[in-house]
Amino acid sequence: MRNRRQLLFDFGFGLAASAILSRFRWLGRLEAAVAGAPADYRALVCLFLFGGNDGNNTVIPYDGYGDYDAVRGGSLAIAKDSLLKIDAPSAGAAFGLHPSLPELQSLYGAGHAAVLANVGTLTQPLTRPQYLAGAPRPDNLFSHADQQAQWQSSVVSSVDRLAQTGWGGRTADAAAALAGSAFPMIISVAGVPLFTTGESARPLVPGSGLAGFRGDAVSNARYAGLRQILTLDTGLTLVGADSAITSTAIDNIATLNAALASAPTLATAFPATSLGKQLQVIARIISVRAQLGMSRQIFFASLTGFDTHTDEINTQQTLLAEVSQAMSAFYAATVELAVAPSVTTFTLSDFGRTLLPASGGGTDHAWGNHHFVVGGAVKGGDFYGTYPTVALSGPDDASDEGRWIPTTAVDQYGATLARWFGLDAAALATVFPNLGRFASPDLGFLG
Repeated sequence: MRNRRQLLFDFGFGLAASAILSRFRWLGRLEAAVAGAPADYRALVCLFLFGGNDGNNTVIPYDGYGDYDAVRGGSLAIAKDSLLKIDAPSAGAAFGLHPSLPELQSLYGAGHAAVLANVGTLTQPLTRPQYLAGAPRPDNLFSHADQQAQWQSSVVSSVDRLAQTGWGGRTADAAAALAGSAFPMIISVAGVPLFTTGESARPLVPGSGLAGFRGDAVSNARYAGLRQILTLDTGLTLVGADSAITSTAIDNIATLNAALASAPTLATAFPATSLGKQLQVIARIISVRAQLGMSRQIFFASLTGFDTHTDEINTQQTLLAEVSQAMSAFYAATVELAVAPSVTTFTLSDFGRTLLPASGGGTDHAWGNHHFVVGGAVKGGDFYGTYPTVALSGPDDASDEGRWIPTTAVDQYGATLARWFGLDAAALATVFPNLGRFASPDLGFLG
């Protein structure tokens, strides 16, 4: 058994190992892909910024710059004359984007990008007096692992069974009838995160060792050898489940590779960065949606390094430039593919960071944060949600250090995306179990 397991991992089948942890549900065998992509194609692309991006230096008050500068000071404040100015009509104010975000500023100005202000994990609407009085709040606030899980699952209690699944995966479960094909609806180019795991839905991971089956002689021999291995020990329940899942994953990767082999080369130039390469893969997969017969797809990409306890100015400058350039190239690719109104890209992150600087030119873990939504269906050029009052110990501060209590819940954020994806009210209540506690299940940023 140990040798067999080692052989599987030598072939790179981490996907099968991940899938077996989730109740060993067998994925259905791949059916023949239908010819032609349905006209109502829609895709969600999640971009997770691991570590907790500092929203306070990403979306900055322009009209109220003095309040921001008074706290952040010379060590961490972005100079006002370097900010990329944008207007937020709904807020009746001007803001400034970080100077590393010129591409996102252009998309915002063209109406293809929006800002979702002060969103975060919540059990229910919460004010500062309620928070200080001990009202319910998410488990283990300010913890990377817990907040990453809560953002990806929309479940804020670790004892809730739904925390074993992500809201992306549950959205795929609920939208299964809209898929158009038996091919996996969810594809991750960044491992197998909680976000992509549903009760039934499982992500396909093109970057795994499964992608080594390309149809050449060496790959075919490897494929035949693995197929032989998968016929062994099938009388053992766990081994049989493992083998079935792996076999299905092989078939799906083979189908994807065959489709990509005939895909036209995109004219859009992507940056040669980690995120640029991930989004380029996603764009190529979208380009073969017709061959795969998909009418709904969910993708996951990520970028790490946002835990800026020190040297934030330099670190964030590099990371945000990568985000802006990659998201802009990806949007351009959707225009090239004539699917811009059908593809919505959105950011998530662990949490925001304190307005009050920490030693070493950095910031500490916080709570509410600002995010970007990009796509042809986005009602862009505006803010959604409520920007916090930028004041230590102010009405939105949970800790006197500038940890913003979210005014919009991740449930509302995700439900707005999922409704556009095609889920009805009953399905939304299943995917986001706390949604009914909030007044607005649709934030209105998608047409």
